[in-house]
Amino acid sequence: MGVSDLADYPWDAVAPYAARAAQHPDGVVDLSIGSPVDPTPGVVRTALAAATDAHAYPQTVGTPALREAIVDWYGRRRGVSGLAPDSVLPTIGSKELVALLPILLGLGPGDTVVHPRAAYPTYEVGARLVGASALAADDPQEWPEGARLIWINSPGNPDGRVWDAAQLRAAVLRARELGAVLVSDECYAELGWDAPWDREPIPSVLDARATGGDVRGILSVYSLSKQSNLAGYRAAFLAGDPEIVGRLTTARKHLGLMLPAPVQRAMIAALMDDAHVAAQKHLYRARREVLRPALESAGFRIDHSEAGLYLWASEGRDAWESMDRLAALGILAGPGSFYGEHFPLHVRLSLTATDERIAAGAARLRAA
Repeated sequence: MGVSDLADYPWDAVAPYAARAAQHPDGVVDLSIGSPVDPTPGVVRTALAAATDAHAYPQTVGTPALREAIVDWYGRRRGVSGLAPDSVLPTIGSKELVALLPILLGLGPGDTVVHPRAAYPTYEVGARLVGASALAADDPQEWPEGARLIWINSPGNPDGRVWDAAQLRAAVLRARELGAVLVSDECYAELGWDAPWDREPIPSVLDARATGGDVRGILSVYSLSKQSNLAGYRAAFLAGDPEIVGRLTTARKHLGLMLPAPVQRAMIAALMDDAHVAAQKHLYRARREVLRPALESAGFRIDHSEAGLYLWASEGRDAWESMDRLAALGILAGPGSFYGEHFPLHVRLSLTATDERIAAGAARLRAA
């Protein structure tokens, strides 16, 4: 298995529905992809502009200031104490890390990569690139002998599922039984909506309640794309077991994978400023409170979706039929089949549209 053996990019199949939705007299309401539409915070843009004299090569491991900012952020925002600068590593967005981690960890044929049942497809792509097997399984007791890498995603994309501290602890214990590396993709952790996550921080896999104070074999992955509107900056990082972080750093040095110096400076500004994160969360909450009841009034059931940027919806029929119904209203969603074979009746709708477009979509749903 290699790059040439990968299937066509799945979003190509949505093109006919996009074309139909675009024909709506009031324009398309595109809720299919979670790409931020709000401005990058001024504090971040100012930091980037001040760092444009970047004549020297950046360090793969990141500047000391960036590593300290990541460590501080985990302590302040995620309740993770005890991390050291050699336990963190910036990455060029989180998608490249998800795809490349099996390669960087030395996996190959005969190995198994476990990922969630409702899953962003790049987990499986990373396994296929190295000839490993991919297995969709949520229950840690279903994780098999031979698993070398286990992905969990909390809050989940597409379903918004959150793993609480007890569930994370069970995942850690099972991964250690198997001798597998456990990696938690936590990119939506600042966006909790339903109780208890509307008032409690969403726990990290590095939380001491999960690790027992021992981060060996465990990594957390985070991105600033969602909370800080930095998708175009490709600003992300990982943290956890310093031995694994060291191995990944060495491999990334050989591959020339390094975050541009101006982006590193921008990340520091974003990580140190909590006010813009709260403001962005307020925007997404307001959009969710408009869109969710409109979907429910149109006959959709919302499953999970207690956190994150999406509503995981079903009207109890084939997702492509729901896609067609929504397209007739000028609304574009994502079919559940893109996120695993177990979800042929779901569609995913993103909150990353302007207030005006969310309101327009909601009005169409209520009138349907």
